[in-house]
Amino acid sequence: MPRDDTVKMNTFERIGDWLLVKTQTVGAMFVFYGRTMARTIRRRPRGKLVYEQMMRLGVESIGVVTMTALFTGMVIALQSVNSLKVFGAEAYVGGMVSVLFARELGPVLTAIMLAGRVGAAMAAELGTMRVTEQIDALETLASDPFRYLVAPRIIAMAIMAPALTALAMGVAQVGSFFVCTVLADVDPGVYIAELDAFSDIWDIVSGLIKAFAFGQVLTLISCYYGFSTFGGAEGVGRSTTNAVVVSAVNILIVDVLLTTLFFIAFD
Repeated sequence: MPRDDTVKMNTFERIGDWLLVKTQTVGAMFVFYGRTMARTIRRRPRGKLVYEQMMRLGVESIGVVTMTALFTGMVIALQSVNSLKVFGAEAYVGGMVSVLFARELGPVLTAIMLAGRVGAAMAAELGTMRVTEQIDALETLASDPFRYLVAPRIIAMAIMAPALTALAMGVAQVGSFFVCTVLADVDPGVYIAELDAFSDIWDIVSGLIKAFAFGQVLTLISCYYGFSTFGGAEGVGRSTTNAVVVSAVNILIVDVLLTTLFFIAFD
């Protein structure tokens, strides 16, 4: 066989092997999530465990989510005011920021910040428990690690991701209002009137639906990589990195899918 054909065949084999591995990983994640949901329905985790995870995953993330939303809202308002001032349409900035944050930036930015903060923490914590055989000890004692370790995180993120996203929407609007009324001399009454004209309840609802989906995605991926950790301290670091990167990429993929679905179904 000619050399060029051999190189092409090796390239296709590598691509095929890569796709096969990724497909197997996705399938394993779905099995992991299905097992967690089945055991959660069969026997709900204790409320105390869920509450503790809500505090760790949600309440302790308020600071980073708030700061991110505030400064992002201010920057977008500044950029939009400068562009729209040419047309005398700077009063529309509030409505633009509201729609943009409700539909896209609010849920996406919140989810990515959570992936970096709590997703890494979940993968590192569960990965450490795996390599130190604490998860194996739970199974030996007939305790379900999915019920005690995964289910509380899944439930907590299902509640806190939409809540933090709603907070981000509001904080971004505060930043935009400050920039427009203080720095760009937009009349507050006009700003609020245009905000009401632009905004729609579906914008907020669709954003919260996305936030719920993103929360489930990042929690599933982080817990899966934590449970799949091997190789000691190096393996924990590898799982933590994979959890953050894969979560961020899949959040964007799910965002495209949900946006397309909403556009087809409702717009």
